[in-house]
Amino acid sequence: MFKTAKTLAFGLLAAACIAGPAHAQSADWIKAVTRTIASKQTYPKAAQARGEQGTAKVKIYVAASGAVERAELIAPSGSTVLDREALALPSRTGSVPPPPGGATSVTVPITWKLL
Repeated sequence: MFKTAKTLAFGLLAAACIAGPAHAQSADWIKAVTRTIASKQTYPKAAQARGEQGTAKVKIYVAASGAVERAELIAPSGSTVLDREALALPSRTGSVPPPPGGATSVTVPITWKLL
């Protein structure tokens, strides 16, 4: 049961996996992307009310300029509401720091947890 007094904790995990062209991106760039996306993350009220929590893995395609081109769900969280939020989050972010090696993709885990 969800109680309004419960504290919410959510965020992107710092460990992100790269799946880009033939080159790997720097750990600093991955951390910057993770922080940028985490700054826009919210916990959907419907998921909170139902006590839903989980981690969704989202592959984000990033243009050389840093613009988020699209996102796809790689691993679902177990909650339809959280999965929809995970897919909307990169687009809502709009852009991330430009990748040092040109256009690429990065897979990030997005976690929602009720405490």
